[in-house]
Amino acid sequence: MPGTTPNLPPRQESWLDRPAHHHWLESEGQRLLAFYRASRHPDCGFAALDEDGRLPAEANPDTMITARMTHCFALAAMRGEPGMMPLVAHGVAALRCGLRDDEHGGWYGARPKAGETQTKQAYIHAFVALAAASAWQAGDEAAGPLLDDIVDVIETRFWSEDEGRMREGFSRDWREEEAYRGGNSNMHATEAFLQLADVLDEPKWRARALSIVDRIIHAHARPNDYRVVEHFDSEWNEWRDYNEDTPKDQFRPYGATPGHAFEWSRLLLHLEGGLLRHGEATPGWLLEDAQGLFRSATELAWHVDGEPGLVYTHDWNNRPVVHERMHWTLAEAAATAAVLLKRTGNATYEVWYRRFWDYIDRFLIDRERGSWWQELDRHNRPSSEVWSGKADLYHAYQATLLPRLPLSPTMARAIADGAL
Repeated sequence: MPGTTPNLPPRQESWLDRPAHHHWLESEGQRLLAFYRASRHPDCGFAALDEDGRLPAEANPDTMITARMTHCFALAAMRGEPGMMPLVAHGVAALRCGLRDDEHGGWYGARPKAGETQTKQAYIHAFVALAAASAWQAGDEAAGPLLDDIVDVIETRFWSEDEGRMREGFSRDWREEEAYRGGNSNMHATEAFLQLADVLDEPKWRARALSIVDRIIHAHARPNDYRVVEHFDSEWNEWRDYNEDTPKDQFRPYGATPGHAFEWSRLLLHLEGGLLRHGEATPGWLLEDAQGLFRSATELAWHVDGEPGLVYTHDWNNRPVVHERMHWTLAEAAATAAVLLKRTGNATYEVWYRRFWDYIDRFLIDRERGSWWQELDRHNRPSSEVWSGKADLYHAYQATLLPRLPLSPTMARAIADGAL
């Protein structure tokens, strides 16, 4: 039943300590990398693949996909995967040229098409920062200037010291600002900032990550029984009915998104680990909030409509809104269960960890065509209500790495230091 504590397994070694499980994760990660090599666009960066792993003739280079692929390929390159550094270089070149706005600075969401109106979004820039840091850590020399560039844009355009969080969006020329603030973009900024702190050895980025977490999770989600508020107006007032008429929005869906509760939970533990590792002031509530987020997400999303899986969204009365199961939600849930298990030793997280991977193995992994199904319907059949094709490597590949990595430092630095 939803909301109940799962039965604990008999006394036995954790999957996290079993070489056979590590081998399974490694094999799955290798399979994912092989599939997504095809996302290399011949002109510029990377683009979304179809369900068969083919690059459609009309595919347009996409900045988010390019940044995520570059980040993942950089991690693989540092682990000794042949053929990855040329892909990293291809991604870095696209982020420095074809996807960057040479006139006004910053990054487009995709390679511009004639007549399109382009905006500058914090969400996209967070992934550019993540990619630049990983590529630079992997040894791509051109990633150094890219890293300098994205840090400057974040500092001068998006980071608000007064707000202690990221501003959201601007017109292409930066003159008009969107009257909106987003939890999703700030979550990925937290991820990027933690990596910048490790790769650049600059603690201010950890302090900024803590500022974001304090305001969005500790001040808003915690009093809301750890249901993460996603949308705010420009004054940071909660905007709970935002996109109520378009609940299946890919990036700003209406209501609460349990997958983000998992993701925030994991990031809180990486933040705590980083602060402790560097002897910096570490709030005691980070672990408590991480556990609360995980509890809320499992209670409100797992098996709540009579079928296995995690629903995409629910409303503020805890009723499912979008029943589709997203692959990234399960990937984040599994990774977060692993991180919580490492941090606490609580066997409950072992049960959830195995449960999530059993679900992924049964329903999401496409062994015939490759990769994972990006989305399933409420009956766990392949669906394309929100996402189509197989665009994304990032969440699934990271889920194969995080259970084998320490809580701190972050992935790029940990792998460079030989942790995996």
